Amino acid sequence: MIWEPIILRNKNIPEIADIDVYERNGGFTALKKALKEMTPEQVTDAVKASGLKGRGGAGFPTGLKWSFLPKGVFPRYLAVNADESEPGTFKDREIMEKNPHQFIEGVILSAYAIQCAHAFIYIRGEYPGAANILEQAIAAAKQRGYLGAQILGSAYDLEITVHRGAGAYICGEETAMLESLEGKLGMPRVKPPFPAVVGLYGKPTVINNVETLTNVPPIIDKGADWYKTIGTEKSSGPKVFCVSGHVNRPGNYEAPLGSITLRDLIFGAEYAQGVRGEKNVKGILTAGASAPMLTAQHLDTKLDYEAVAAAGSILGSASIIVLDEDTDIPWATQKMSRFFMHESCGKCTPCREGTYWMFVLMERINTGKGTARDMEMLPIVANQILGRTLCPLGEFATSPVLGTLKWFKHEYEAKVSADGNRETEK
Repeated sequence: MIWEPIILRNKNIPEIADIDVYERNGGFTALKKALKEMTPEQVTDAVKASGLKGRGGAGFPTGLKWSFLPKGVFPRYLAVNADESEPGTFKDREIMEKNPHQFIEGVILSAYAIQCAHAFIYIRGEYPGAANILEQAIAAAKQRGYLGAQILGSAYDLEITVHRGAGAYICGEETAMLESLEGKLGMPRVKPPFPAVVGLYGKPTVINNVETLTNVPPIIDKGADWYKTIGTEKSSGPKVFCVSGHVNRPGNYEAPLGSITLRDLIFGAEYAQGVRGEKNVKGILTAGASAPMLTAQHLDTKLDYEAVAAAGSILGSASIIVLDEDTDIPWATQKMSRFFMHESCGKCTPCREGTYWMFVLMERINTGKGTARDMEMLPIVANQILGRTLCPLGEFATSPVLGTLKWFKHEYEAKVSADGNRETEK
């Protein structure tokens, strides 16, 4: 299938990070159209009609989220989540580094739609190169009149601030990100109230992901009906899939949602080109460490939100990590459990204690000290976390454990003592 990228336009236009090249290829046409021909409400309606879902992981309808802002309450803010910290996710980095102006145009259009005068891009601290590129792109856009006071001669004003985080996975959670933006510890807030009502600095706030906003310019430029011709009825538009792990050609690949399967993405000549060493697929993580693992029997699952959910996992940010036939699944699960234990902010007791004990149990099993009782305790501990935390981190932490126990329980059993009667440690 030949696909003309909409988000990763740098694949076809190598110099599109230069504002002159971006303009020559239709850049800022959508912004000019919106400011001259459309009200903020019409921009929101167009995004609603397009069916664009959030590309950060939750998959919530973008235009609908914008419409939740209470009427007549100002100031209001747009906070862009560029804290790309999920293992195996690197799509936003390529967008910001290689196609920054389309992203910036998306930020301006979205801010205009919600009538916001100051937008913040919260970028992870490990992306200094991308942060520098964004700051340069913002300066270039301002010089051309796309930012600042009275944009393109209109009555609309906007400033964009790039805020660098400090390397905390938890700040990818929207309310923890707001806390960090305000100079506080990055810990999730109790909801309700939701950010749309009480967000940044106590004001109405919309939070969107980098890839999500990069979809907005083509929607406004070419129309919602055009956008809906891409993808499926329930999952419209293109998606960037991050592929890593035991594949021949890891990288970011863009395709219409629902147009390809996991098999296509992993083995296709235009995509990851198969498993290294011509080995078989054993496990597939569809949304980094946060997704329940799928297996080789799921290779024909279509890549859209609904199909992946029906297979028993989540598409999330579409960070596809492929594990080959030689992978020790309990060992890999222990690595993921350690990640969540380390990244838990500690605010919620079930998450703080549960992630620790899942890691301890996994370590016992992998070092040959585990028993049948430890095997029994793993799902018990995981289920004591589910539904009892302020943010999804705790729930995500259970996915590697519960997902691998579902499909690879035999590998765990092979590592525990045969009689399951290890003497209690004193």
